[in-house]
Amino acid sequence: MRITYLFDPLCGWCYGASPALERLSTLDDVKIELAPTGLFAGGRARPMDAQFAAYAWRNDQQIQRLTGQIFSEAYRANVLNRTGSLFDSAPATLAVIAAGVTDPVGQIAALKALQRARYVEGRNNSDIAVVADVLSDAGFPEAAMKIRSPDEHLLAAYRQGIATARADMARFGANGVPALVVGEGAGRHLLRTNALFTDFEQLAEDVRCA
Repeated sequence: MRITYLFDPLCGWCYGASPALERLSTLDDVKIELAPTGLFAGGRARPMDAQFAAYAWRNDQQIQRLTGQIFSEAYRANVLNRTGSLFDSAPATLAVIAAGVTDPVGQIAALKALQRARYVEGRNNSDIAVVADVLSDAGFPEAAMKIRSPDEHLLAAYRQGIATARADMARFGANGVPALVVGEGAGRHLLRTNALFTDFEQLAEDVRCA
């Protein structure tokens, strides 16, 4: 079963969904394709300010209550409250793409490392140098080297990956991320919006019956 996971690495709800995503990846005959949408990347980035930080933290606390995922005080202090820094998912998105190019089997682990670095360790993964260090520390040295000096092949893969993900969002009517598109060919369809945040056995059944 093919599952396309539409996400952004700086999306708190996507971080909240990561345990369910990991469990899905262990199911027999399931192939997960990571599809970063560039939701907060490049021209969609924004500067951090006190109002946005407070809004994000309120959402993060809701996600933590629902999923048990940790949003640490280090993240609040060093990422959200760094007024004037940039909220830009392009570096982390490039890192996910680079991991997919160099080590497709480990791509989900690379995403998990990037999310942990931000939300637990309080490292700013809107910074390409930080992201490269996270990849290297997590056992993805080749991907880390690639994003320090991205070549045209990697940049083309980045642009194409985002374009394809956005096309899927439009095609299947996904209003946001995270979202799951399941199936093959003409049978592909969007799972219910809250699928990743409800009972896992029901999620697995939904996937198997897709």
